Amino acid sequence: MRTYSRPPDGRIVVANGGDGQLRVFDAQGNHLATWGGEGEGPGEFSGLREVARWTGDSIVAWSAPRMGISIFDSDGNYGRTFRLADAAVWFWPESVTAGASILAIHSPEEADTVVVHLRDGEGRLKSSFGTFPHAEPYIVGDGEYGKLYWKTFGRRALWTPWGDRVAIGDTRRYEIRAFRADGSLERIVRRDHAPRTPTPGDVDADIEARVQRNTRGVESDSEADGYRERRRREYGAVPVAEHFPAFQSIMTDAADHLWVEEYEAPTDDFATRLWTVFDPEGQVVGFFETPRDWLVYEIGEDYILVWTQDELDVETMQVWPLERSAG
Repeated sequence: MRTYSRPPDGRIVVANGGDGQLRVFDAQGNHLATWGGEGEGPGEFSGLREVARWTGDSIVAWSAPRMGISIFDSDGNYGRTFRLADAAVWFWPESVTAGASILAIHSPEEADTVVVHLRDGEGRLKSSFGTFPHAEPYIVGDGEYGKLYWKTFGRRALWTPWGDRVAIGDTRRYEIRAFRADGSLERIVRRDHAPRTPTPGDVDADIEARVQRNTRGVESDSEADGYRERRRREYGAVPVAEHFPAFQSIMTDAADHLWVEEYEAPTDDFATRLWTVFDPEGQVVGFFETPRDWLVYEIGEDYILVWTQDELDVETMQVWPLERSAG
């Protein structure tokens, strides 16, 4: 299960990457229809990634760049597909803006930068926001046995539509830049932040968490034990950033507020995740806490759509009410 869209009528459309299907549910969670499927034909997907709202009642969904972005009407009827490409350079679609443009990125696997574009409904370039520092790659080993990793607690570029703007920042500092649709800078959002230095315990906890995640699906205990030890050695050889990231993630809501998820170190034992909420002008208006097991996908005027996973690894999408204070 990947992500979803909530059309104006309250339906929830879930993009299930496992079988390439778009599954439609009503506001009470009842299954209504299934669209698409695995394949390379019209309206089918190979490696389905995302679904989002488009103009009117339409919905867009996409997989890899080669397969393109497909448009469906409100009943799931396939309309057309367009792609994002400049000669041999492929851009990955990331999200849809309020103006029905595609926010897209180009970031080769071993590059430490990312290029961010805004594309129109035909895949053509509307504006470029430039090149930004991104994750720092590191090769563990050499020759044919070398493996690609990224600096532990290293920087990442983050981006999200913000109304008719685009917000972009990297996690080295608490600073997010808001760009107009024409690519020009509108404002910079900052918040005081004291850098924190990772301890050896933080590094060990981070390595162990990644090892455990990557061991899921390994069947035999002996195979899992050997795999864990190899992974611990490899992760332990990766350089560690001087400071933790300044923040974890960014997203926006239906009221044009910017939500910034505060960073949590591996040894922090918090029961919830903390978000700082900025108004459309970039001023802090409040804070919000979500349970640790929530992965927030969409924030509406009066609801939050989240993904959760229980102790049996059963995934569910949930809709929770959201009350906004007068201030």
